[in-house]
Amino acid sequence: MLAALLALLVTLPATVWAVGLVLGWLRKKQILDHPNERSSHSQPTPRGGGLAVTPVVLAVWLGLVAIGAALPGSLMAILGAGLLLALSWLDDRRGGLPARLRLAVHLLACGLALTALPDTVLVFNGALPLWADRAIALLAWVWFVNLTNFMDGIDGITGVQTACVGLGLALLGATTGAAPQALVLAAAAAGFLFWNWHPAKLFLGDSGSVPLGFLTGWLLIDLAGHGHLAAALILPLYYLADASLTLGRRLLRGEKVWQAHRQHFYQQAVRGGASHGQVARLILIADLGLVVLAVLSMAAPLPALVLAALVVAALLVKLRSLGSEALA
Repeated sequence: MLAALLALLVTLPATVWAVGLVLGWLRKKQILDHPNERSSHSQPTPRGGGLAVTPVVLAVWLGLVAIGAALPGSLMAILGAGLLLALSWLDDRRGGLPARLRLAVHLLACGLALTALPDTVLVFNGALPLWADRAIALLAWVWFVNLTNFMDGIDGITGVQTACVGLGLALLGATTGAAPQALVLAAAAAGFLFWNWHPAKLFLGDSGSVPLGFLTGWLLIDLAGHGHLAAALILPLYYLADASLTLGRRLLRGEKVWQAHRQHFYQQAVRGGASHGQVARLILIADLGLVVLAVLSMAAPLPALVLAALVVAALLVKLRSLGSEALA
């Protein structure tokens, strides 16, 4: 508990301070996200807040490893996140990195980190042989990294999502020992929201969304490996549902799924006239409900999963109706 409290007290102000410094540098260098037909913003906005958020998270996680308050194998996850930060910042700065290159690096980072899990930690709780457990976990983790990036499309959304998932992981951390690391994620996301709440002063960029998705995925996989697969599915269920359903629709229409678009449920609401803040608040309320259900799933996994699915379904319907009502 002491390590968790210290991590929280250090991470929150450090993130607010570091993002402010990076924002000044991004403005000076004119590293801006210029709006286009697929954007949800209308003004050029600095992009690259991940240059502050990700290093703060990694530095505090390293400190936790140094004092023995982090999960075994976390060093591999930290190294993987550092690799993804470097690649993602290059993409933020120059753009246009081949999708195959990005996917290959994501697979490499997730694959290396999975090697740090003991053979006794089975993500699917023994339902699969070890090789299949690791293979499916790898694909699921890479998908989670990418969907976190895909979903980072309006002010406040990834900050809200990461803060809520981190809070849930911290509450469940007594069973895994991950509470300090989870609180670091939650505090960093909250610190970033100080700058990113609508109207955002800067965007997270790939240098933030990709590594944060990776580190969150690491903690979710560890949670599942400790026998709490239902909780690991419930906490990020909104992002999983919105991204996966949208991808499925685009695949059925024969679209190039790797290209940017504005078809996610939250984007439909914004396109229809709902504000970024209104959408982010709805997601916050739903995510807090998912945190409660994730905790309850420790005692009743299946009922909690069913209720979580209903919560997310209601949120998706509401987001879609917001867009339809505004357009009408």
